Amino acid sequence: IIIDEAVVSTQSTGKQNADMLAEEEQQLQESTKAKAPPKKVTQAELVRRQEAQAEKEAKEAAAAAEEEPIHENLNRVMTDTEVAQNIEQAIAALDLGGDGADMHPEKRMKAAWTAFEEGRISQLRAENPSLRLSQIRQMLRKEWKKSPLNPMNK
Repeated sequence: IIIDEAVVSTQSTGKQNADMLAEEEQQLQESTKAKAPPKKVTQAELVRRQEAQAEKEAKEAAAAAEEEPIHENLNRVMTDTEVAQNIEQAIAALDLGGDGADMHPEKRMKAAWTAFEEGRISQLRAENPSLRLSQIRQMLRKEWKKSPLNPMNK
């Protein structure tokens, strides 16, 4: 009796295994079946799809524009600034002194001296023909220190 029960139990498990094997094969066959090719799309259908996509994007853009308020451009805000339309106005706006004072007169000293010397040396020679050139230049230097043409006096 014990042997018969063992034979019966092996027969029942074999039947279960066969059923499971049959199910797996059926699933494999269904998954490997050739799928139907996709339906062809006409030009008219493509145009309709593009129009629908364009309408959708337009609606999204309109919704986004309505939601976002426009902020003021801070680069254009002109608080306590001067506006210059040409070079002279720009220089005037950048001028920190305000009174037009020469900030670096020593840079123009040599040119001013040579101009003063050329104009005045001929007059001093005419007034004092007996003096040497070195003596005339000494007189020029004294005049130069007091002259309004000297940039250091301004």
